[in-house]
Amino acid sequence: MDDSIILVVMTPFVGAYLSPLLGLWRERLCHLVAVAAALLSLFFSFRLAGSVLTSGTIRYWVGGWEPPWGIELVVDPLSAFMCLTISLVSLLAVIYSKNFIEKELPGGKMTSYYTLILLLIGGMLGVVVTGDLFNLFVLTEIFSVAAYALVAISGKRGSFIGSYRYLILASIGTSLILLGTGYLYIITGTLNMADLSVRLPAFYDSWVVFGALAFLLIGFGIKTALFPLHTWLPGAYSIAPTPVTVIFSAAVSKVGGYSLIRVLFTIFGLEFITDLVPVAPALTWVAAATILVASMFAISQTSLMRMLAYSSVAHIGYVVLGVALAVEMGMTGGILHIFNHALATGCLFFCAGAVIYKTGIRRIDDLRGLGGKMPLTMAAFTLAAVSKVGIPPSAGFVSKFYLSLGALEAGEWIFVIVILLASLMTAVFYLRVINLIFFGGDKHEGKVQRDELPLSMLVPIIILALGCAVFGIFVGIPLRLVEPAVMVLSGM
Repeated sequence: MDDSIILVVMTPFVGAYLSPLLGLWRERLCHLVAVAAALLSLFFSFRLAGSVLTSGTIRYWVGGWEPPWGIELVVDPLSAFMCLTISLVSLLAVIYSKNFIEKELPGGKMTSYYTLILLLIGGMLGVVVTGDLFNLFVLTEIFSVAAYALVAISGKRGSFIGSYRYLILASIGTSLILLGTGYLYIITGTLNMADLSVRLPAFYDSWVVFGALAFLLIGFGIKTALFPLHTWLPGAYSIAPTPVTVIFSAAVSKVGGYSLIRVLFTIFGLEFITDLVPVAPALTWVAAATILVASMFAISQTSLMRMLAYSSVAHIGYVVLGVALAVEMGMTGGILHIFNHALATGCLFFCAGAVIYKTGIRRIDDLRGLGGKMPLTMAAFTLAAVSKVGIPPSAGFVSKFYLSLGALEAGEWIFVIVILLASLMTAVFYLRVINLIFFGGDKHEGKVQRDELPLSMLVPIIILALGCAVFGIFVGIPLRLVEPAVMVLSGM
């Protein structure tokens, strides 16, 4: 039994416990605790991925209690893939936080910030390794509460309103998740996901099962920010501190998508969601609407952060579209896009935060000439934008290519058109920004010095930008986990 499965979750939680204690003595130590906890989580995630690839699915019985009576932690290829994505992005966000948070947050809030961010990381990692539906709800609540507080932590204008809107909508989502969980327990008498998948087919014709499915779909749809349940996201993303926004866009919404995938494919099963109750086909149209509507909203934005937020919503739609196609190529593209989008959107938000840190600029029209003032940062922004558009040989191109093949495999030509049209719209709003950055004249002559960021901020940006290029060429690296994950979900 690999203890990494429990350590990957407990390390951030232990860090969250130690952070306020050390913060009472010396506040700057909180950053070191957070970096150490995030680094250890990444290490344990790599160990889990290696164990899954060599030995198959890993199971851990908490307290030695055998499921379904006890709580079970399970890591299969999809869980390992998510652990790596979450822990990598979280580590880079924590490293980036040092200088940014010291400048942006009012004094005395650093301890609270690092405590909350570790709770956020631990909750997300717990969600992706739990094999128990009720604990999935509990851990979702843990990271959600931390997320609400992190949106408001700056205390700036609009932060409390943005946090309150997020709280209200997300609380509706978690309430529906709890109701759906309760309905499934009432009819089956179990909360273990593997046990639920065995007992549930006997009740496929029950309205209780249909009700549970509806509650879970809407609840996790809110967490994933699918159209039209996405309204909380742009406000939260544009107001939260940049490192928090990176974790939100690259991991939090993807954890919602992961939960939706896990419930539909692991608990209800592929046959139920495609044939008996055609949930998957319906989700493809919801995902397509999410992609197109969010892309249109992104074009109309004047704020860089809100433009990136709507772009992030659109790319959540790509993930759901691929998985909901329920064919091998589509599911491969959808799951792969979780990682590829995390690289690109994390880099873009880091770059936007760098501009705010150095100049205070938030409006797109004010970015004119920054290419000459922050050349490395703006080059990284361009490379990440190329990946978001899907230009070869970037990582974003690869996942969109798989999505297009999946749509063709499923006989759904319309979704190929959606992907191409949305990519064109993405090119429109990113090329507009890139044009202003490099060819818009020097609006900041004498106001902004030509220099770069502190290394703690620049290094995460460069790592993610290079990832957008490297994983477009060496796509076999993430596919080592993605392909087995697709086989597990599809029951092959």
